[in-house]
Amino acid sequence: MTMKKAQEGTRTIPGTLHVPEDCRAVSEVLARVGDKWTVLVVSTLGDGPKRFNELRKALGSISQRMLTLTLRALERDGLVTRTVFPTIPPRVDYELTRLGRSLLDPVNALGSWARKYRPTIQDARRRFDAAGTSR
Repeated sequence: MTMKKAQEGTRTIPGTLHVPEDCRAVSEVLARVGDKWTVLVVSTLGDGPKRFNELRKALGSISQRMLTLTLRALERDGLVTRTVFPTIPPRVDYELTRLGRSLLDPVNALGSWARKYRPTIQDARRRFDAAGTSR
């Protein structure tokens, strides 16, 4: 294992901790699953399949275009399936795949953490901002 040369006062860490391909993979996935609308769509679909307008109504302020883009991206990444039923008018359902369902626990845990610690983070921001330019 290669070791990076430590600067004075720092610990030496293995050189393999920063693997560029791993960083790209993590960044790419986090960009998708960390998106506001992705989190909300995945959470909403956690209750079972939904039609487009059911999703839109459940999500409130999302635009039709943003919901369409989010669903397409989730479908492309294998997190959501889109099923078209040959009715008049056509019915389209969206549902989490097995991979999408595996995302529910982490998404719900992150949501719970955010709700729990939001006041603490807001207080920290206020203190930081109040300190202003004295830093």
